[in-house]
Amino acid sequence: MDFLFNSKGQHIANLVNGQLHAPRGQNIGHYLEAQGIFIDMRGRYLGEVVQQNRLMYNRSSPHKNTNYGNYGNYGNVGNYGNPGNYGSIGIIGGYQDVETPWLG
Repeated sequence: MDFLFNSKGQHIANLVNGQLHAPRGQNIGHYLEAQGIFIDMRGRYLGEVVQQNRLMYNRSSPHKNTNYGNYGNYGNVGNYGNPGNYGSIGIIGGYQDVETPWLG
C-alpha cells in the first residue's frame, strides 16, 4: 500500500494491489503497470506518479486521449488512516494536480 499526495502534500489516494482508492476506501481507478499510468473508472487517463509519491496529471501525456476500457469496481478497501501533509513540492513543469472529486 502506498499513500499518494498532490503537489501541496495533501493525501489524495492510496495504491493498493494495483488499484487506486480514495482515502476513505472507494475504488477510484486502476494502475496500468506497462504504461506507468493510472486510469479512472471509465478507462481514461487519470495521472501518474511524479517524484515518488505525487499523483499528478501530465498535460502532454500520450495516454490522455486513449480509452483503456472498464476494469471493473474492486469495492472499498477501507480507511488506511491519514498520513498527514507530506509538504508542498510546488509546480512541476508540464504537470497539474489531478482533479479529486472523490475528496468532496
